[in-house]
Amino acid sequence: MSYRDIKQVVLDRIHNKIWAPDSLLPSEIDLAAEFSSTRTTVNRALRELAEEGYLERKRKAGTRVLNAPVRKAQFAIPLIRDEISETGADYRYALVERAAMPAPGWLSARMNIAQGCEVLYLRCMHYAGNAPFQYETRWIVPDSIPEVLEADFSCSGPNDWLVQKVPFTNLELSFLATKADQPVAEFLDTQVGEPIFTTERITWLRSKPVTLAKLFFAPGYRMTTHL
Repeated sequence: MSYRDIKQVVLDRIHNKIWAPDSLLPSEIDLAAEFSSTRTTVNRALRELAEEGYLERKRKAGTRVLNAPVRKAQFAIPLIRDEISETGADYRYALVERAAMPAPGWLSARMNIAQGCEVLYLRCMHYAGNAPFQYETRWIVPDSIPEVLEADFSCSGPNDWLVQKVPFTNLELSFLATKADQPVAEFLDTQVGEPIFTTERITWLRSKPVTLAKLFFAPGYRMTTHL
């Protein structure tokens, strides 16, 4: 059986109370024998169920069914061009600014890089047809990915390039409301001080900081996730 098959069987047994809340599951060795699989495959299935909030795993204590499973929202971050295309509008991109500069103090602190370290700064606009959709400011650390200095972002955005070139290993994602300053207001065609839905993403490749992006969405934007 594949790990997905094992995962589904375990989940069915939890839902059907075959394995009741607070009960211990059989050992990985016993489950591997039952499912004619490997212990590694069983481990992956149980690990994912633990990450999804159904199981609790403790070294030497075994795997236990949680009494009150923790439901976790599954959130996907789509490419902006795909998000716009799904609305039925044509995607359009524009590079507003590109500059290499010393990292400002606040960025050094957020990304744990040396103050004054050179970073690539980009400002970009993403449109749904002729309507502004997202204004993006982004800092990329060339020390982590030197080839970024040769990348051409005049026709496509930095996120497209990063997705292809750098598989991030860690991500910090924040959602917040900000007040539109003059550049944000101008690019999103709104008033200065208008509340703007904003996301901030920091990604790392293992221990190396890669990029920090601030994404400002036009008024009326909605983000939905499901439990």
